[in-house]
Amino acid sequence: MRGKRMAGRMPQRYYSVDQVAGLLGLHVRTVRGYVRDGRLRANRVGRQYRITGEDLAAFTGAPAPTEATAGGTGARRQAEVSGIVRIDAITPAEANRVSTTVLAAIHNRRGAPLRVESVYDEERAVLKVILLGDLADTAELLRIIHALTDDENHESDEDPR
Repeated sequence: MRGKRMAGRMPQRYYSVDQVAGLLGLHVRTVRGYVRDGRLRANRVGRQYRITGEDLAAFTGAPAPTEATAGGTGARRQAEVSGIVRIDAITPAEANRVSTTVLAAIHNRRGAPLRVESVYDEERAVLKVILLGDLADTAELLRIIHALTDDENHESDEDPR
């Protein structure tokens, strides 16, 4: 039944790795790594990966782009942030405090989905906080991180009397 669509069934939207990288503002290698690690589900078609709109939505926590938002006419503009905050010379307790506060902030809000991950390298005393989400919400998280880390710097710089 070549060329015929099944009645009553919508065709599934598939994205290439390049398209997903463009939509998320990530490098193509990063997206391929997510696929290989199993964090982003994908189907292999020949030598290429294809990601369904549903799997992309599950990965980002946001609805998959529709035809209109994926570049068609009448598209509604949407801007998202993907960024990594690196905090050097931070103790495990401070890293835990920053991570816990940021996670609590995203769980106590309503609005567009945010994705936050934190990784602490104890050997190097480095905390990395990965943020994906809406501009305003991500800006608020950056303000929280700044306040937490700025307080830590001021406390250690104060003259003990």
